[in-house]
Amino acid sequence: MNKLLENAKKYSYQKFRLTLPEYQRFLYRNILESKDKIVGIYGSRGVGKTTLMLQVSQELGFARDEILYISCDHLMFSGVSLHAFVEQVYNYGVKCVLIDEIHEAKNFEQELKTIYDLLDIKIIFSGSSAVQLTNTSFARRYAMFKLPVLSLREFTELTLDISLDSIEIEDIVSNHENISNDIIHKIGDSKILKLFSDYILYGAFPYYFVNKESYYQKLTDSINTILYTDIAIIYKVSAANIELLKKLLLTICLSKPLELSIESLSKTVGVSKVTLYKYIDYLHRAELLRHVTYEGKRFKSMQKPDKLYLSNTNLFPALCNSSDTGIIRETFFASVVSSKYSIYYVSKGDFLVDEKYIFEIGGKNKNFKQIKDIKNSFVIADDIEMGFKNKIPLWLFGFLY
Repeated sequence: MNKLLENAKKYSYQKFRLTLPEYQRFLYRNILESKDKIVGIYGSRGVGKTTLMLQVSQELGFARDEILYISCDHLMFSGVSLHAFVEQVYNYGVKCVLIDEIHEAKNFEQELKTIYDLLDIKIIFSGSSAVQLTNTSFARRYAMFKLPVLSLREFTELTLDISLDSIEIEDIVSNHENISNDIIHKIGDSKILKLFSDYILYGAFPYYFVNKESYYQKLTDSINTILYTDIAIIYKVSAANIELLKKLLLTICLSKPLELSIESLSKTVGVSKVTLYKYIDYLHRAELLRHVTYEGKRFKSMQKPDKLYLSNTNLFPALCNSSDTGIIRETFFASVVSSKYSIYYVSKGDFLVDEKYIFEIGGKNKNFKQIKDIKNSFVIADDIEMGFKNKIPLWLFGFLY
């Protein structure tokens, strides 16, 4: 264990020497100010969990020898008890441990519980979205923060090096004209529709700003790692069946959401309906897929199919290069809105959000025919900078976080 500790300290020192981005994701202040002994950050690969942990660690007030970074996917931690290791470093005066890729550690839930119960030490950990890190026991003991992909607001801040406020959905529906005008004024000569168009293609992951030329290769690599490492290991899916998961993703990428009945989808992919439901759940947890249910299913058994979307719009050019504008619009809306609010699809309109608002998604000429006489209903229009009354620009929902 002493040799492991020596190697871990060297690895940690190298990590802390890295130059970190100045830009801080929207959860930075929440995590920094959390008083919880154990704090968890979970999200898809590439959203910036490690960077966020390291940025927070710089402001916690610990001396260099009182804080340690480890990554559970490193070979040195293969077969090592997480609790035994943390107890050892605690005995040597470490007061805070950053634990990356915690889902790679064996029995990590029980190990974390033991650390929580027996040691007076600060833990900040990150984990894959593929793991159910938000179960009841986790939520009760630890502060859990989900880090989604970059929002349009964050992408705009990074692109233009400016600061912009996030907004609530209540503000959008009640005051969107003034809010849109304010944002357009703040971005100056830049065009919000151009920024939105860029975001749809390559704005979801921070590593775009590190190397723009290799963005899609990095994104493809991340998708494969999620499939062949996270899902394969966590859910014990064989390599042959991972290929079926890829086929499922490709089918969803190329299809319109309500064209996908479970029966036809199971035949296309070549698996039973029971297996298909499991695969959909795996991909949903791993944030490659977004599963939106019909609102009526909350109250009674209905035979309505669910809508299946890719998790974010950047996945389209990476997986199938689909150019169906309607699907891309709905995918964007579902991606950003579901990060903060409940979302269902409905018979009249497209989505019910926060149990209150009906939204119909379309182009700039979209009318109110499908949602006329429905209370709290709005047309969300693409290709417009400014809205009017109950017509709201689609891009504005990218400022929810």
